[in-house]
Amino acid sequence: MAVIPSDYSPPLLFRNGHVSTVYYGLFRKIDDFDQERERLELADGDFMDLDWSYADKTSGKVVILLHGLEGHGQRPYITGSAKHLNQAGYDCCAVNFRGCSGESNRLYRSYHSGATEDLDAVVKHILGSKAYSELYIKGISLGGNMVLKYAGEGRELPPSLKAIMAVSAPVDLYSSLKALMGWKNIPYARRFRKHLVAKLKAKQPQFPELLPDHEIQKIKTLKDFDDIYTSRAHGFTDALDYYARCSSLQFLHNIKIKTLIINARNDSFLGPECYPYKQAEANENIYLEVPDYGGHVGFYDAQNIAYTEKRALKFFEQIYVEPNFLS
Repeated sequence: MAVIPSDYSPPLLFRNGHVSTVYYGLFRKIDDFDQERERLELADGDFMDLDWSYADKTSGKVVILLHGLEGHGQRPYITGSAKHLNQAGYDCCAVNFRGCSGESNRLYRSYHSGATEDLDAVVKHILGSKAYSELYIKGISLGGNMVLKYAGEGRELPPSLKAIMAVSAPVDLYSSLKALMGWKNIPYARRFRKHLVAKLKAKQPQFPELLPDHEIQKIKTLKDFDDIYTSRAHGFTDALDYYARCSSLQFLHNIKIKTLIINARNDSFLGPECYPYKQAEANENIYLEVPDYGGHVGFYDAQNIAYTEKRALKFFEQIYVEPNFLS
């Protein structure tokens, strides 16, 4: 529908993209917050763990929260969002993707940015087992790409799904990969690689023939990881095939529910193709906001509530107020 203006203006220190990214990634704390874990058994014999938090009063509203690469349901960008939404009357289900809840998953495969079958399983489980009349989904980073792909793939969406939101979403995975492999992102890329390789080594006792030492030793970059593991484990030809097939950019034209995308202009993880201006202007259901600041999932704001957390609540509360509900 539109590229909407942004009035996000953090304190001077947090106008630096790396400062905001690192602060919210490593130093932010969410206190006085509890979650209850539920294990979701999947049809293929694997599992995902769901971390629930609840509003004080039943409202019939629930938000599914999706984390980013090597994240989990206790990351502050997840728990901060859940706490803010709980206080406004929404229950929250923080999804831990396969292998991300502190326990290795059972299968050789794990999770990836386009694994919308897992999101679909969560949606069906929640709506099939709990009495919610309104469902919302908020995806962050990798989870943002996933929810956009989920909404635009052409599946029949449940009537109770009212809106989705994506924050710091790498809608073009190859563009994001190239950005992450740039010199200014070397510390982040090394950190991601370290965690990903550690997970493969933890899987080796289960799958020694599929994960021999000499293959793991070849992983020097994030693209190597996707060539050697992600593509092979999930049915893609190679990393480039994975990026091409799982980028949500190609599905945005087909989204038929209200959608808010917030990608900061100074997000060093996102390449130029990750700002879908044309798609937002062409689809009446998509609102794209590109603040000057925020880094990658680092939208610092007052009272330890991120700007995007406040934005999510406003979006979910006001989606039926037209035409300028986000202004």
